[in-house]
Amino acid sequence: MEDLNQTLQQRRTKAAEMAELGVNLYINDFKPRHSLRQALPQQAYDDGDYVLGDSEYTVAGRIIAMRDFGKAAFLQLQDESGRGQIYIKKQAVGDHQFEIFKKLDIGDIIGCTGSLFRTKKGEPTIQVTTFTPVTKSLRPLPEKFHGLTDVEIRYRQRYVDLIVNPEVRDTFRKRVKIIRLIREFLEDRHFMEVETPMMQPIAGGATAKPFQTHHNALGMDLFLRIAPELYLKRLLVGGFERVFEINRNFRNEGLSTRHNPEFTMLEFYQAYADYEDLMNLTEEMITAICQKVNNTLTIEFDEQQVDLTPPWKRYTMDEALQQVGGISADILADPAKIMVLAREKGLELEEMAGPGKAKMELFDLLVEEKLINPTFITAYPTEVSPLARRNDKDPTVTDRFELFITGREIANAFSELNDPIDQRQRLEQQVAERGDDEEIFPEVDYDFVRALEYGMPPAAGEGIGIDRLAMLLTNSSSIRDVILFPHLRPEGR
Repeated sequence: MEDLNQTLQQRRTKAAEMAELGVNLYINDFKPRHSLRQALPQQAYDDGDYVLGDSEYTVAGRIIAMRDFGKAAFLQLQDESGRGQIYIKKQAVGDHQFEIFKKLDIGDIIGCTGSLFRTKKGEPTIQVTTFTPVTKSLRPLPEKFHGLTDVEIRYRQRYVDLIVNPEVRDTFRKRVKIIRLIREFLEDRHFMEVETPMMQPIAGGATAKPFQTHHNALGMDLFLRIAPELYLKRLLVGGFERVFEINRNFRNEGLSTRHNPEFTMLEFYQAYADYEDLMNLTEEMITAICQKVNNTLTIEFDEQQVDLTPPWKRYTMDEALQQVGGISADILADPAKIMVLAREKGLELEEMAGPGKAKMELFDLLVEEKLINPTFITAYPTEVSPLARRNDKDPTVTDRFELFITGREIANAFSELNDPIDQRQRLEQQVAERGDDEEIFPEVDYDFVRALEYGMPPAAGEGIGIDRLAMLLTNSSSIRDVILFPHLRPEGR
Protein backbone atom coordinates (compact mmCIF):
# COMPACT_ATOMS: atom_id res chain seq x y z
CA MET A 1 0.00 0.00 0.00
CA GLU A 2 2.89 2.34 0.79
CA ASP A 3 4.38 1.77 -2.71
CA LEU A 4 1.00 2.51 -4.27
CA ASN A 5 0.60 5.72 -2.28
CA GLN A 6 4.08 6.77 -3.34
CA THR A 7 3.27 6.04 -7.00
CA LEU A 8 0.01 8.00 -6.77
CA GLN A 9 1.87 10.95 -5.31
CA GLN A 10 4.53 10.78 -8.02
CA ARG A 11 1.85 10.86 -10.70
CA ARG A 12 0.14 13.83 -9.11
CA THR A 13 3.49 15.62 -8.94
CA LYS A 14 4.05 14.99 -12.66
CA ALA A 15 0.55 16.25 -13.39
CA ALA A 16 1.29 19.47 -11.50
CA GLU A 17 4.59 19.89 -13.39
CA MET A 18 2.82 19.39 -16.73
CA ALA A 19 0.26 22.01 -15.76
CA GLU A 20 3.12 24.43 -15.00
CA LEU A 21 4.39 23.80 -18.55
CA GLY A 22 1.03 24.97 -19.87
CA VAL A 23 -0.48 21.53 -20.50
CA ASN A 24 -4.24 21.05 -20.20
CA LEU A 25 -4.36 17.59 -18.65
CA TYR A 26 -7.92 16.78 -19.74
CA ILE A 27 -8.57 18.26 -23.15
CA ASN A 28 -11.70 17.73 -25.21
CA ASP A 29 -10.73 19.00 -28.65
CA PHE A 30 -8.30 16.39 -30.00
CA LYS A 31 -9.85 14.51 -32.93
CA PRO A 32 -8.00 11.41 -34.19
CA ARG A 33 -8.42 10.93 -37.93
CA HIS A 34 -7.27 7.30 -38.00
CA SER A 35 -7.45 4.25 -35.75
CA LEU A 36 -4.22 2.46 -34.96
CA ARG A 37 -5.38 -0.43 -37.15
CA GLN A 38 -5.93 1.97 -40.05
CA ALA A 39 -2.54 3.59 -39.59
CA LEU A 40 -0.69 0.37 -38.79
CA PRO A 41 -2.76 -2.42 -40.43
CA GLN A 42 -2.17 -6.00 -39.38
CA GLN A 43 -0.90 -7.02 -42.81
CA ALA A 44 2.05 -4.74 -42.19
CA TYR A 45 3.52 -7.46 -39.99
CA ASP A 46 2.94 -10.30 -42.45
CA ASP A 47 2.91 -8.93 -45.99
CA GLY A 48 6.35 -8.33 -47.41
CA ASP A 49 4.89 -6.17 -50.18
CA TYR A 50 3.43 -3.67 -47.72
CA VAL A 51 4.60 -0.20 -48.75
CA LEU A 52 5.13 2.50 -46.17
CA GLY A 53 4.01 5.84 -47.52
CA ASP A 54 4.75 9.40 -46.58
CA SER A 55 1.12 10.17 -45.63
CA GLU A 56 0.50 11.66 -42.23
CA TYR A 57 -1.59 9.80 -39.68
CA THR A 58 -3.26 11.29 -36.63
CA VAL A 59 -4.07 8.74 -33.93
CA ALA A 60 -4.88 8.65 -30.24
CA GLY A 61 -4.49 5.93 -27.64
CA ARG A 62 -3.45 4.86 -24.18
CA ILE A 63 0.24 4.30 -23.48
CA ILE A 64 0.60 0.59 -22.69
CA ALA A 65 4.39 0.25 -22.79
CA MET A 66 7.39 2.49 -23.16
CA ARG A 67 11.07 1.97 -24.02
CA ASP A 68 12.97 5.16 -23.22
CA PHE A 69 16.41 5.74 -24.80
CA GLY A 70 17.08 9.18 -23.37
CA LYS A 71 16.51 11.45 -26.35
CA ALA A 72 14.08 9.07 -28.06
CA ALA A 73 11.51 6.46 -27.09
CA PHE A 74 9.29 3.76 -28.53
CA LEU A 75 5.74 3.63 -27.15
CA GLN A 76 2.99 1.06 -27.55
CA LEU A 77 -0.39 2.75 -27.86
CA GLN A 78 -3.76 1.05 -27.56
CA ASP A 79 -7.12 2.19 -28.89
CA GLU A 80 -10.36 0.32 -29.54
CA SER A 81 -8.99 -1.20 -32.75
CA GLY A 82 -5.84 -2.67 -31.19
CA ARG A 83 -2.25 -1.76 -30.46
CA GLY A 84 0.43 -0.02 -32.46
CA GLN A 85 3.91 1.44 -32.06
CA ILE A 86 4.97 5.07 -32.22
CA TYR A 87 8.44 6.63 -32.06
CA ILE A 88 9.12 9.97 -30.39
CA LYS A 89 12.43 11.70 -30.95
CA LYS A 90 13.53 14.92 -29.26
CA GLN A 91 14.99 16.28 -32.48
CA ALA A 92 11.65 15.78 -34.28
CA VAL A 93 9.23 17.21 -31.70
CA GLY A 94 11.40 19.93 -30.20
CA ASP A 95 12.69 20.66 -26.71
CA HIS A 96 9.42 21.88 -25.18
CA GLN A 97 7.29 18.97 -26.36
CA PHE A 98 9.99 16.50 -25.38
CA GLU A 99 10.12 17.97 -21.89
CA ILE A 100 6.36 17.38 -21.65
CA PHE A 101 6.81 13.85 -23.03
CA LYS A 102 9.20 13.07 -20.18
CA LYS A 103 6.35 13.68 -17.73
CA LEU A 104 4.13 11.02 -19.33
CA ASP A 105 3.35 7.71 -17.62
CA ILE A 106 2.09 4.35 -18.78
CA GLY A 107 -1.69 4.63 -18.75
CA ASP A 108 -1.79 8.22 -20.05
CA ILE A 109 -3.81 8.89 -23.18
CA ILE A 110 -2.11 10.92 -25.90
CA GLY A 111 -2.78 12.03 -29.45
CA CYS A 112 -0.08 12.30 -32.07
CA THR A 113 0.59 12.96 -35.74
CA GLY A 114 3.36 11.50 -37.86
CA SER A 115 4.38 9.42 -40.85
CA LEU A 116 5.19 5.74 -41.15
CA PHE A 117 8.58 4.07 -41.17
CA ARG A 118 9.80 0.54 -40.58
CA THR A 119 12.15 -0.29 -37.67
CA LYS A 120 15.26 -2.43 -38.05
CA LYS A 121 13.12 -5.37 -36.93
CA GLY A 122 10.64 -4.59 -39.69
CA GLU A 123 7.84 -3.27 -37.47
CA PRO A 124 5.76 -0.46 -39.01
CA THR A 125 5.84 2.53 -36.68
CA ILE A 126 4.55 6.08 -36.63
CA GLN A 127 7.38 8.60 -36.31
CA VAL A 128 5.79 11.40 -34.33
CA THR A 129 6.17 14.98 -35.48
CA THR A 130 3.77 16.41 -32.87
CA PHE A 131 1.87 15.00 -29.93
CA THR A 132 -0.73 16.17 -27.45
CA PRO A 133 -1.39 14.87 -23.92
CA VAL A 134 -5.13 14.13 -23.85
CA THR A 135 -5.82 12.57 -20.44
CA LYS A 136 -3.48 12.13 -17.48
CA SER A 137 -3.76 8.78 -15.67
CA LEU A 138 -3.36 9.29 -11.92
CA ARG A 139 -3.37 5.56 -11.12
CA PRO A 140 -0.88 2.99 -12.42
CA LEU A 141 -1.93 0.04 -14.53
CA PRO A 142 -1.00 -3.42 -13.24
CA GLU A 143 2.75 -3.94 -13.53
CA LYS A 144 2.43 -6.62 -16.22
CA PHE A 145 0.48 -4.82 -18.91
CA HIS A 146 -0.20 -8.10 -20.74
CA GLY A 147 -2.51 -9.45 -18.10
CA LEU A 148 -4.54 -8.78 -14.98
CA THR A 149 -5.09 -12.11 -13.24
CA ASP A 150 -6.66 -11.22 -9.87
CA VAL A 151 -10.26 -12.33 -10.43
CA GLU A 152 -11.68 -10.06 -7.74
CA ILE A 153 -10.02 -6.98 -9.25
CA ARG A 154 -10.98 -8.04 -12.78
CA TYR A 155 -14.69 -8.11 -11.95
CA ARG A 156 -14.73 -5.18 -9.54
CA GLN A 157 -12.58 -2.90 -11.70
CA ARG A 158 -13.74 -4.06 -15.12
CA TYR A 159 -12.39 -0.85 -16.65
CA VAL A 160 -8.85 -1.97 -15.76
CA ASP A 161 -9.58 -5.50 -16.96
CA LEU A 162 -10.66 -4.13 -20.34
CA ILE A 163 -7.54 -1.96 -20.62
CA VAL A 164 -5.00 -4.69 -19.99
CA ASN A 165 -6.67 -7.89 -21.22
CA PRO A 166 -7.42 -7.80 -24.97
CA GLU A 167 -9.13 -11.20 -24.80
CA VAL A 168 -11.71 -9.75 -22.40
CA ARG A 169 -12.59 -7.04 -24.91
CA ASP A 170 -12.89 -9.76 -27.55
CA THR A 171 -15.32 -11.70 -25.32
CA PHE A 172 -17.65 -8.73 -25.01
CA ARG A 173 -17.42 -7.97 -28.72
CA LYS A 174 -18.54 -11.55 -29.32
CA ARG A 175 -21.39 -11.14 -26.86
CA VAL A 176 -22.61 -8.05 -28.72
CA LYS A 177 -22.33 -9.93 -32.01
CA ILE A 178 -24.32 -12.88 -30.62
CA ILE A 179 -27.19 -10.59 -29.61
CA ARG A 180 -27.12 -8.81 -32.97
CA LEU A 181 -27.24 -12.14 -34.81
CA ILE A 182 -30.17 -13.33 -32.69
CA ARG A 183 -32.10 -10.19 -33.63
CA GLU A 184 -31.30 -10.62 -37.31
CA PHE A 185 -32.27 -14.31 -37.23
CA LEU A 186 -35.66 -13.65 -35.63
CA GLU A 187 -36.45 -10.52 -37.64
CA ASP A 188 -35.70 -12.42 -40.85
CA ARG A 189 -38.45 -14.82 -39.74
CA HIS A 190 -40.92 -12.00 -39.19
CA PHE A 191 -40.66 -11.80 -35.39
CA MET A 192 -41.27 -8.33 -33.94
CA GLU A 193 -39.13 -7.04 -31.08
CA VAL A 194 -41.16 -5.61 -28.19
CA GLU A 195 -40.65 -4.27 -24.67
CA THR A 196 -42.74 -5.34 -21.70
CA PRO A 197 -42.79 -3.99 -18.11
CA MET A 198 -39.69 -4.38 -15.96
CA MET A 199 -41.72 -3.50 -12.86
CA GLN A 200 -44.77 -5.68 -12.37
CA PRO A 201 -47.55 -5.79 -9.75
CA ILE A 202 -47.34 -9.61 -9.65
CA ALA A 203 -44.09 -11.54 -9.99
CA GLY A 204 -45.23 -14.11 -12.54
CA GLY A 205 -43.96 -16.29 -15.36
CA ALA A 206 -41.55 -18.31 -13.23
CA THR A 207 -40.97 -19.49 -9.68
CA ALA A 208 -38.27 -17.35 -8.10
CA LYS A 209 -37.74 -14.85 -5.31
CA PRO A 210 -38.22 -11.34 -6.74
CA PHE A 211 -36.79 -7.96 -5.82
CA GLN A 212 -39.48 -5.80 -4.28
CA THR A 213 -39.90 -2.03 -4.48
CA HIS A 214 -42.63 0.53 -3.81
CA HIS A 215 -44.24 3.08 -6.11
CA ASN A 216 -45.06 6.16 -4.04
CA ALA A 217 -47.51 7.85 -6.40
CA LEU A 218 -49.58 4.70 -6.90
CA GLY A 219 -49.17 3.62 -3.28
CA MET A 220 -48.41 0.04 -4.28
CA ASP A 221 -45.65 -2.54 -4.13
CA LEU A 222 -44.04 -3.60 -7.39
CA PHE A 223 -41.58 -6.32 -8.31
CA LEU A 224 -38.67 -6.30 -10.72
CA ARG A 225 -39.69 -8.93 -13.18
CA ILE A 226 -38.50 -12.50 -12.88
CA ALA A 227 -39.74 -13.21 -16.43
CA PRO A 228 -41.60 -11.36 -19.24
CA GLU A 229 -43.60 -14.44 -20.22
CA LEU A 230 -47.11 -13.52 -19.16
CA TYR A 231 -46.95 -10.10 -20.83
CA LEU A 232 -45.62 -11.54 -24.09
CA LYS A 233 -48.52 -14.00 -24.14
CA ARG A 234 -50.92 -11.11 -23.66
CA LEU A 235 -49.54 -9.78 -26.95
CA LEU A 236 -50.44 -13.06 -28.65
CA VAL A 237 -53.98 -12.55 -27.38
CA GLY A 238 -53.88 -9.04 -28.81
CA GLY A 239 -53.04 -10.28 -32.29
CA PHE A 240 -49.24 -10.07 -32.62
CA GLU A 241 -48.33 -13.57 -33.79
CA ARG A 242 -44.51 -13.51 -33.56
CA VAL A 243 -42.87 -11.47 -30.80
CA PHE A 244 -39.55 -11.49 -28.99
CA GLU A 245 -37.81 -9.54 -26.25
CA ILE A 246 -34.16 -9.37 -25.24
CA ASN A 247 -33.94 -7.77 -21.85
CA ARG A 248 -33.10 -8.13 -18.17
CA ASN A 249 -34.70 -10.38 -15.60
CA PHE A 250 -34.07 -10.08 -11.86
CA ARG A 251 -34.09 -12.86 -9.29
CA ASN A 252 -33.22 -12.23 -5.66
CA GLU A 253 -31.32 -15.46 -5.26
CA GLY A 254 -27.79 -16.80 -4.98
CA LEU A 255 -24.59 -15.93 -6.81
CA SER A 256 -22.54 -18.58 -8.57
CA THR A 257 -20.55 -19.21 -11.74
CA ARG A 258 -23.91 -19.76 -13.47
CA HIS A 259 -26.15 -17.24 -11.70
CA ASN A 260 -26.23 -13.47 -11.39
CA PRO A 261 -29.24 -11.71 -9.81
CA GLU A 262 -29.53 -9.51 -12.91
CA PHE A 263 -29.31 -11.43 -16.18
CA THR A 264 -30.28 -11.17 -19.84
CA MET A 265 -32.93 -13.36 -21.43
CA LEU A 266 -34.30 -13.85 -24.90
CA GLU A 267 -37.95 -14.84 -24.91
CA PHE A 268 -39.91 -15.37 -28.11
CA TYR A 269 -43.41 -16.60 -28.92
CA GLN A 270 -44.89 -17.86 -32.15
CA ALA A 271 -48.59 -18.41 -32.82
CA TYR A 272 -49.66 -21.53 -34.70
CA ALA A 273 -46.44 -23.32 -33.73
CA ASP A 274 -45.66 -26.09 -31.25
CA TYR A 275 -42.63 -27.07 -29.19
CA GLU A 276 -41.25 -29.26 -31.98
CA ASP A 277 -41.22 -26.26 -34.33
CA LEU A 278 -39.18 -24.36 -31.75
CA MET A 279 -36.74 -27.25 -31.30
CA ASN A 280 -35.99 -27.06 -35.01
CA LEU A 281 -35.75 -23.27 -34.94
CA THR A 282 -33.46 -23.32 -31.88
CA GLU A 283 -31.11 -25.83 -33.47
CA GLU A 284 -30.96 -23.75 -36.64
CA MET A 285 -30.45 -20.46 -34.78
CA ILE A 286 -27.69 -21.55 -32.41
CA THR A 287 -25.72 -23.41 -35.08
CA ALA A 288 -25.96 -20.41 -37.43
CA ILE A 289 -24.78 -18.03 -34.71
CA CYS A 290 -21.93 -20.31 -33.63
CA GLN A 291 -20.73 -20.63 -37.21
CA LYS A 292 -20.71 -16.86 -37.69
CA VAL A 293 -19.08 -16.12 -34.33
CA ASN A 294 -16.47 -18.91 -34.24
CA ASN A 295 -16.27 -20.09 -37.88
CA THR A 296 -16.80 -23.67 -36.73
CA LEU A 297 -19.42 -25.89 -35.10
CA THR A 298 -16.84 -27.75 -33.01
CA ILE A 299 -15.89 -25.55 -30.08
CA GLU A 300 -13.93 -25.91 -26.87
CA PHE A 301 -15.56 -25.25 -23.53
CA ASP A 302 -13.84 -25.77 -20.19
CA GLU A 303 -11.32 -28.19 -21.78
CA GLN A 304 -14.10 -30.19 -23.44
CA GLN A 305 -14.78 -30.52 -27.15
CA VAL A 306 -18.41 -29.71 -27.95
CA ASP A 307 -19.88 -30.59 -31.33
CA LEU A 308 -22.85 -28.43 -32.31
CA THR A 309 -23.32 -30.12 -35.68
CA PRO A 310 -27.00 -30.96 -36.23
CA PRO A 311 -29.08 -33.02 -35.80
CA TRP A 312 -28.99 -32.79 -31.99
CA LYS A 313 -29.84 -35.63 -29.64
CA ARG A 314 -33.41 -35.82 -28.32
CA TYR A 315 -34.57 -37.73 -25.23
CA THR A 316 -37.82 -37.74 -23.33
CA MET A 317 -37.35 -37.16 -19.60
CA ASP A 318 -37.91 -40.88 -18.91
CA GLU A 319 -35.49 -41.91 -21.68
CA ALA A 320 -32.79 -39.64 -20.25
CA LEU A 321 -33.33 -40.97 -16.71
CA GLN A 322 -33.09 -44.52 -18.04
CA GLN A 323 -30.31 -44.29 -20.65
CA VAL A 324 -28.14 -41.60 -19.03
CA GLY A 325 -29.17 -41.75 -15.38
CA GLY A 326 -29.28 -45.55 -15.15
CA ILE A 327 -32.76 -45.82 -13.59
CA SER A 328 -34.66 -48.94 -14.59
CA ALA A 329 -37.87 -48.73 -16.59
CA ASP A 330 -39.94 -50.46 -13.88
CA ILE A 331 -38.98 -47.79 -11.32
CA LEU A 332 -39.82 -44.99 -13.74
CA ALA A 333 -43.24 -46.52 -14.38
CA ASP A 334 -44.14 -46.69 -10.66
CA PRO A 335 -44.77 -43.32 -8.89
CA ALA A 336 -44.22 -44.88 -5.45
CA LYS A 337 -40.85 -46.37 -6.45
CA ILE A 338 -39.76 -43.02 -7.90
CA MET A 339 -40.50 -41.29 -4.59
CA VAL A 340 -38.59 -43.96 -2.67
CA LEU A 341 -35.58 -43.71 -5.00
CA ALA A 342 -35.48 -39.93 -4.69
CA ARG A 343 -35.35 -40.14 -0.90
CA GLU A 344 -32.72 -42.91 -1.05
CA LYS A 345 -30.57 -40.51 -3.11
CA GLY A 346 -30.87 -37.95 -0.32
CA LEU A 347 -33.13 -35.56 -2.23
CA GLU A 348 -35.31 -33.30 -0.12
CA LEU A 349 -38.83 -32.98 -1.51
CA GLU A 350 -41.55 -30.59 -0.40
CA GLU A 351 -44.41 -32.14 1.53
CA MET A 352 -46.82 -31.87 -1.41
CA ALA A 353 -44.32 -32.91 -4.07
CA GLY A 354 -45.25 -35.82 -6.31
CA PRO A 355 -43.40 -38.20 -8.64
CA GLY A 356 -43.01 -35.50 -11.30
CA LYS A 357 -41.00 -33.34 -8.94
CA ALA A 358 -39.01 -36.40 -7.86
CA LYS A 359 -38.11 -37.14 -11.49
CA MET A 360 -36.91 -33.57 -11.97
CA GLU A 361 -34.69 -33.78 -8.90
CA LEU A 362 -33.28 -37.13 -10.04
CA PHE A 363 -32.63 -35.67 -13.49
CA ASP A 364 -30.71 -32.76 -11.95
CA LEU A 365 -28.66 -35.19 -9.87
CA LEU A 366 -27.97 -38.02 -12.31
CA VAL A 367 -28.31 -36.67 -15.85
CA GLU A 368 -27.85 -32.96 -16.37
CA GLU A 369 -24.07 -32.69 -16.00
CA LYS A 370 -23.54 -35.59 -18.42
CA LEU A 371 -25.22 -33.82 -21.35
CA ILE A 372 -22.15 -32.28 -23.00
CA ASN A 373 -23.16 -32.15 -26.66
CA PRO A 374 -26.49 -30.42 -27.45
CA THR A 375 -29.40 -32.48 -26.14
CA PHE A 376 -33.11 -31.72 -26.09
CA ILE A 377 -35.06 -33.20 -23.15
CA THR A 378 -38.82 -33.43 -23.76
CA ALA A 379 -41.99 -34.71 -22.04
CA TYR A 380 -41.57 -32.89 -18.74
CA PRO A 381 -44.02 -33.86 -15.99
CA THR A 382 -47.10 -31.66 -15.84
CA GLU A 383 -46.50 -31.24 -12.13
CA VAL A 384 -43.41 -29.10 -12.78
CA SER A 385 -44.70 -27.30 -15.89
CA PRO A 386 -47.61 -25.07 -14.82
CA LEU A 387 -47.64 -22.94 -17.98
CA ALA A 388 -47.11 -25.70 -20.58
CA ARG A 389 -49.73 -27.52 -22.62
CA ARG A 390 -50.50 -31.10 -21.59
CA ASN A 391 -49.57 -33.76 -24.12
CA ASP A 392 -52.70 -34.94 -25.93
CA LYS A 393 -51.75 -38.63 -25.63
CA ASP A 394 -50.32 -38.56 -22.09
CA PRO A 395 -51.70 -35.76 -19.88
CA THR A 396 -49.16 -36.55 -17.11
CA VAL A 397 -46.48 -34.86 -19.25
CA THR A 398 -46.34 -31.63 -21.22
CA ASP A 399 -45.23 -30.63 -24.69
CA ARG A 400 -42.08 -29.03 -23.36
CA PHE A 401 -38.35 -29.19 -23.95
CA GLU A 402 -35.19 -27.92 -22.36
CA LEU A 403 -31.88 -27.70 -24.20
CA PHE A 404 -28.70 -28.73 -22.41
CA ILE A 405 -25.14 -28.15 -23.58
CA THR A 406 -22.01 -28.74 -21.45
CA GLY A 407 -24.24 -29.87 -18.59
CA ARG A 408 -26.03 -26.52 -18.47
CA GLU A 409 -29.57 -25.55 -19.33
CA ILE A 410 -29.48 -23.15 -22.28
CA ALA A 411 -33.15 -22.96 -23.29
CA ASN A 412 -36.61 -23.79 -21.98
CA ALA A 413 -39.65 -23.96 -24.26
CA PHE A 414 -43.10 -25.45 -24.59
CA SER A 415 -46.35 -25.47 -26.44
CA GLU A 416 -48.31 -22.87 -24.55
CA LEU A 417 -51.30 -23.65 -22.39
CA ASN A 418 -54.17 -21.57 -23.76
CA ASP A 419 -57.07 -23.19 -21.90
CA PRO A 420 -58.00 -20.52 -19.32
CA ILE A 421 -59.78 -22.97 -17.01
CA ASP A 422 -56.87 -25.40 -16.91
CA GLN A 423 -54.43 -22.48 -16.55
CA ARG A 424 -56.31 -21.01 -13.60
CA GLN A 425 -56.40 -24.35 -11.81
CA ARG A 426 -52.69 -24.96 -12.31
CA LEU A 427 -51.69 -21.49 -11.16
CA GLU A 428 -53.84 -21.82 -8.05
CA GLN A 429 -52.34 -25.25 -7.39
CA GLN A 430 -48.84 -23.82 -7.81
CA VAL A 431 -49.58 -21.08 -5.27
CA ALA A 432 -51.08 -23.61 -2.85
CA GLU A 433 -47.92 -25.75 -3.04
CA ARG A 434 -45.77 -22.76 -2.14
CA GLY A 435 -47.74 -22.44 1.07
CA ASP A 436 -46.46 -19.72 3.39
CA ASP A 437 -43.18 -19.21 1.55
CA GLU A 438 -43.20 -15.41 1.75
CA GLU A 439 -39.94 -15.19 -0.19
CA ILE A 440 -41.74 -16.26 -3.36
CA PHE A 441 -44.70 -13.87 -2.83
CA PRO A 442 -47.36 -16.38 -3.98
CA GLU A 443 -50.19 -14.81 -5.97
CA VAL A 444 -52.17 -15.76 -9.07
CA ASP A 445 -52.15 -13.32 -11.97
CA TYR A 446 -55.87 -13.34 -12.62
CA ASP A 447 -55.57 -10.64 -15.27
CA PHE A 448 -53.48 -13.08 -17.30
CA VAL A 449 -56.22 -15.69 -16.89
CA ARG A 450 -58.74 -13.08 -18.04
CA ALA A 451 -56.60 -12.42 -21.13
CA LEU A 452 -56.70 -16.13 -21.97
CA GLU A 453 -60.48 -16.05 -21.66
CA TYR A 454 -60.55 -13.73 -24.69
CA GLY A 455 -58.75 -16.48 -26.60
CA MET A 456 -55.05 -16.98 -27.27
CA PRO A 457 -54.17 -18.79 -30.52
CA PRO A 458 -52.24 -22.05 -30.23
CA ALA A 459 -48.60 -21.06 -29.77
CA ALA A 460 -45.18 -22.06 -28.56
CA GLY A 461 -42.74 -19.96 -26.57
CA GLU A 462 -39.13 -20.18 -25.50
CA GLY A 463 -36.59 -18.56 -23.23
CA ILE A 464 -32.83 -18.65 -23.86
CA GLY A 465 -30.29 -17.37 -21.35
CA ILE A 466 -28.13 -14.91 -23.28
CA ASP A 467 -25.41 -14.98 -20.64
CA ARG A 468 -25.12 -18.77 -20.73
CA LEU A 469 -25.13 -18.80 -24.52
CA ALA A 470 -22.37 -16.19 -24.49
CA MET A 471 -20.43 -18.32 -21.99
CA LEU A 472 -20.69 -21.30 -24.31
CA LEU A 473 -19.62 -19.49 -27.47
CA THR A 474 -16.72 -17.60 -25.81
CA ASN A 475 -15.42 -20.50 -23.67
CA SER A 476 -16.08 -18.59 -20.45
CA SER A 477 -16.41 -20.75 -17.34
CA SER A 478 -18.13 -18.11 -15.19
CA ILE A 479 -21.16 -15.96 -15.93
CA ARG A 480 -19.18 -13.03 -14.53
CA ASP A 481 -16.83 -13.31 -17.50
CA VAL A 482 -19.64 -12.35 -19.90
CA ILE A 483 -21.35 -9.64 -17.80
CA LEU A 484 -19.55 -6.31 -17.94
CA PHE A 485 -20.35 -5.34 -14.36
CA PRO A 486 -21.40 -8.41 -12.34
CA HIS A 487 -22.82 -8.01 -8.87
CA LEU A 488 -20.28 -8.31 -6.03
CA ARG A 489 -20.26 -7.73 -2.32
CA PRO A 490 -19.11 -4.22 -1.35
CA GLU A 491 -15.36 -3.93 -0.90
CA GLY A 492 -14.15 -4.92 2.52
CA ARG A 493 -17.10 -7.21 3.35
